[in-house]
Amino acid sequence: MNVTKEKILLLLLAGIAFGYSITPGQQRRVLGAISREWNKISKQELTEGIKYLYKLDLIDKEVSKNGFVRLTLTKKGKLKSLGFRLNNLKNKKEKWDGKWRMVSFDIPEKYKRGRDALRRKLKFIGFRELQKSVFITPVECKREIELLVNYFELDKFVRFAVLEYVDNEAYFKKLFKIK
Repeated sequence: MNVTKEKILLLLLAGIAFGYSITPGQQRRVLGAISREWNKISKQELTEGIKYLYKLDLIDKEVSKNGFVRLTLTKKGKLKSLGFRLNNLKNKKEKWDGKWRMVSFDIPEKYKRGRDALRRKLKFIGFRELQKSVFITPVECKREIELLVNYFELDKFVRFAVLEYVDNEAYFKKLFKIK
């Protein structure tokens, strides 16, 4: 998939991120970023990209009575764009802010598939196990985790926290290659 099509999927996913924005400041930042990125895509690339994504069943489109077109991600499209976002997170290289991000969960057995998928994705993007259902990373990732948890519909079983201290921090600093 080329960069334009990937960008279209990520921008549609950003619309979902807008829905998770709690404060007006967060909403303004998300809308500003979306607007800037949409303007970087030429009309022809956008049209071709949307047609292609529609054929792959990654997006749905609805045309209203007044002619407005509404694009939404399908379940398959959400997973694909989330994969791009998680890949970007996995490859993120930035200076550590001294804080740990922790994801913990207690997911019932009847949601085993979602629990296992969440665990695999957390490991894929670089989280390390603190305990069986507690993972940490030094990388800022709150929005991506919210999207991931929402995708698997596990919101009520998963918690996200930012920690300033972990008792075996030296071990994790070595594991994450933090100086």
